[in-house]
Amino acid sequence: MKRTATIVGGGVIGGGWVARFLLNGWDVKVFDPDPEAERKINEVLDNARRSLPALYNVSLPSEGALVFCDSLEEAVAGAEWIQESVPERLELKHKILGAITQAADANAIIGSSTSGFKPSELNEKGARAIVAHPFNPVYLLPLIELVGDATRMQRAAKTLRSVGMYPLTVRKEIDAHIADRLLEAVWRESLWLVKDGVATTEEIDEAIRMGFGLRWAQMGLFETYRIAGGEAGMKHFMAQFGPALEWPWTKLMDVPEFTDELVDLIAGQSDEQSGHLSIRELERLRDDNLVGMMRALRQSGSGAGGVIKAHEAELARVSSSQGELPVTVRRQIPSSWTDYNGHMNEAHYLEAASQATDRFMSMIGADADYIASGKSYFTVESHICHLDEMVEGEELTITTQVLMGEGKKMQIIHSLLKENGTVAATVESLLLHMDLKARKSSEPDAQVSEKLAFYVQAHAALERPEQAGRYTGQRRA
Repeated sequence: MKRTATIVGGGVIGGGWVARFLLNGWDVKVFDPDPEAERKINEVLDNARRSLPALYNVSLPSEGALVFCDSLEEAVAGAEWIQESVPERLELKHKILGAITQAADANAIIGSSTSGFKPSELNEKGARAIVAHPFNPVYLLPLIELVGDATRMQRAAKTLRSVGMYPLTVRKEIDAHIADRLLEAVWRESLWLVKDGVATTEEIDEAIRMGFGLRWAQMGLFETYRIAGGEAGMKHFMAQFGPALEWPWTKLMDVPEFTDELVDLIAGQSDEQSGHLSIRELERLRDDNLVGMMRALRQSGSGAGGVIKAHEAELARVSSSQGELPVTVRRQIPSSWTDYNGHMNEAHYLEAASQATDRFMSMIGADADYIASGKSYFTVESHICHLDEMVEGEELTITTQVLMGEGKKMQIIHSLLKENGTVAATVESLLLHMDLKARKSSEPDAQVSEKLAFYVQAHAALERPEQAGRYTGQRRA
């Protein structure tokens, strides 16, 4: 049964919430009186469909249904999660959250995307909302700050994790929560640097993205400084650099006056910096960069990469099979896999096949724990046969057939299928079971042999793909 979320307010943040839920299989209802809301949200969805699935090596669930409602009451009826994302005006939030509370199901979670208001302020007129503060783009960045009633936050956290997000529970109510207070400190100091002529907007952005921004993405602030302390760690760092906090380096306690001159100066520098790109082009550039960095973090499980791995494992757990062959990969082809022709590069056919091999190994018990025990299968020979082209954004499905599984040897063939079911390529591989400690071939454990034998028997009656057993240069029939 489909779960339903309601998004009230269809701006940048609201549209991101729509995409996050919709692309994770939820039905989504939207209420926003703006006549342009549907167009704006569909543009956000276009970007999200291009980028979010590219984070994963498995397929996201089938999209839910998207409905635009004419009234708030219609929108919230039957919704399990209701997210308010209207402008940051307290009187407006009181009005909207009060109406939501009256119309919503008693068990519905009501979240507010507010970046600054506390739950006590949001609920002082009788609403029952919690703060669920996301970060733009909501469909890619996992962090959600939760503030409010403990029971509701616990339920909310479970839901958010199911759609690939990272709920961070804020221990105490405080204006602007955690992350925006840190961002404000950097923003405030940056305004002074521009006002005083020390740096331009572009130079400040370069200082962040060429330096500490890269460190923060993987380790945050305190872990970064722990390393800076050397072998003596954090205590040494604080002893060495702590006194500098008393020096008059910053103007964090002062706020530059937002005069017309300062606004024009910053806006002009910003236009010169990136005005040659439209906002949608900047969004796509941002999303492609985020996907690339987050996929790199996925390999080590650091930062946002750990959230992706955990969500991916859950998605893989519920993945289905296709016909009589197991589906070992179902995923979107990311832009990073394509070449100058816009087609999937040949190296990534092999990468996709290696993901399928890893998945099949896990299915027969040669999983991470088995490898940690000192045993695994090594690929000793592969043959790729290219039959059709695949392009960015296309869904790739791989089925795996066992051709042979005897003793130390396992021979499999992967069929890489296009969205229409035609075979784009096959990758045939011969693997040898290895003792990782002795660094030589060995017999697999009994439970692995038994599971492999099950697939050997199950696939024995199936027709062998005509590409099986081919050699390079062999003429096709």
